[in-house]
Amino acid sequence: MSVAGLRRATRETVSGLPREFWWLWTSTLVNRLGAFVATFMALYLTMDRGYSASYAGLVAALHGLGGVVSSLGAGVMTDRFGRRPTMLVAQVSTAVSVAVLGFMVHPVAIAAVAFVVGMASNASRPAVQAMIADIVPAKDRVRAFSLNYWAINLGFAVSSAGAGFVAEYSYLAGFVGEAVMTLVCAVVVFMKVPESRPAKVPSTAPGASAADDAVRLGTVLRDGRFMGVVGLSFVIALIFQQGYVGLPVAMGADGFSSSDFGTAVAVNGVLIVALQIPVTRFIQSRDPRRLLIVSSLLAGYGFGLTAFAGSVGVYALTICVWTVAEIVNAPVQNGLVVQLSPAHGRGRYQGMYTLSWAAAALVAPLMSGVVIDHFGAGWLWGTCAVLGTVAAFGYWLLMRNLPKDGATPPATVVESGPVMDSGPAVDGAVAGTGAEPAVERMG
Repeated sequence: MSVAGLRRATRETVSGLPREFWWLWTSTLVNRLGAFVATFMALYLTMDRGYSASYAGLVAALHGLGGVVSSLGAGVMTDRFGRRPTMLVAQVSTAVSVAVLGFMVHPVAIAAVAFVVGMASNASRPAVQAMIADIVPAKDRVRAFSLNYWAINLGFAVSSAGAGFVAEYSYLAGFVGEAVMTLVCAVVVFMKVPESRPAKVPSTAPGASAADDAVRLGTVLRDGRFMGVVGLSFVIALIFQQGYVGLPVAMGADGFSSSDFGTAVAVNGVLIVALQIPVTRFIQSRDPRRLLIVSSLLAGYGFGLTAFAGSVGVYALTICVWTVAEIVNAPVQNGLVVQLSPAHGRGRYQGMYTLSWAAAALVAPLMSGVVIDHFGAGWLWGTCAVLGTVAAFGYWLLMRNLPKDGATPPATVVESGPVMDSGPAVDGAVAGTGAEPAVERMG
C-alpha cells in the first residue's frame, strides 16, 4: 500500500466516530501503558520469588477466578447502575489492589491479593464493551472495536519491552507503576466520559413490550446461539492466554531472561499497532464466519509452532502468526457479541462474554503449569493446535444460519436514546423513541 493509500485508509478508519468514544479509547490506552501484573506475574513468582511453575499457575488461576467471580456481577452492575460508575469503581479498586500486591511476601497473601486484583481488573470490561456498543452506530462497531483493541496493544507494545527492563531492576516498581496508570485512567473516565446507558421505555409507552424488563441472567443462559459464542470464545481465550502464562514459563525454563520475553512478546503489540488499520478495512467487507474460522486455525497452529522455537527470533516469528489471529478474531467476535445482544441487556451479555475470558484466565495457568511440569512445553503447544482446530469447526457449525439484517433474537428490547449524565448527546446514538434492531449484520 502506498503512503497516500495508507493515509487514506487511516483517515477512513478513524473518522466519523463520536468524541466520547475517543475519550474512552484514551482511557484504555493509558490503562494498557501501565500493564504489568498480567504479563509478568509468572516470571515474578518463578524467577524473583523462586516458586515453582505450579505455584505460579495457581496464583494466576486465582487471578482468573477473581475475574470469573466479578464478570457476571459487573455485567449486572453495568445494566443496573450504569457503565461509568462500574468503570470507576473497578479502576480505583484495581489501582489499590495492584499496589498492595507488590508488597506481599507470604505465599498465601500473594495468592489472596492476586484473587482481588483479578476481580477488580476484570470488572470494567463489560462496562467498556457495553459503552462502545451504546455510543457507536451499528455500522461502525466492528471498526470501533478494532480501534479499541488497537489502543490496548499500542499501550502493550510500549509497556511490555519497558516493563521487562523495569522487572530486571525492581518488580515492585512495576506494580506501583501499574497502580498509578490505572488511577490516571479512572481520572480520564471521571472527567471526560459521560454515562451512555440507554433509557428504558416505560411499559405503558407506545412500542414498549413485556420484553423491556425481561433481560436477566437466565435470559442470557437460554440464548443458545450466544452461549455457543461464549463457549467458543473460551476455547480461543484458552489458546491466547498461553502467550502470557505458558510462554514466559517455557522461555524461562529454556534459559531466557525477563527482558528476552518482554522483547519477544512486544512483537505482538507492535504488529497489532502496525496492521490493525489495514486489517480493519479488510474485515469490514468479509464474511465473519470465515474470519473466525481462519483466525482460530492461525491461533492454534501459531502456538503449535512454538514447540520448534529455540531462540528469541524464532519465538518472535511464532508470535507473529498468532498475532494475526488476534487482530482478526477480537473485533469480529466483539461485533458478533453485540449483534446478538439486546440493547438493555448489553451489560449482562457482555458480562457473560467476559466470563469466557475470565474462565480461560483461570484454567490456562493451571493447564500450562501442570503440562509443562509433567510433560514438557511441547505438549502444551500441541494442545493449542488441537484447540484451534476444534474452535474453527465450532464457528463453522454455529454461524451457518447467522440472522440477517432486522432479525430479532428472543431477548430483544426496544432501545431509546442513551442517558448522558454530563456532556452533549452522543453523536450517532439512537435518540427519542426510534428503535434500533437488536441484530445487525456485520461486514
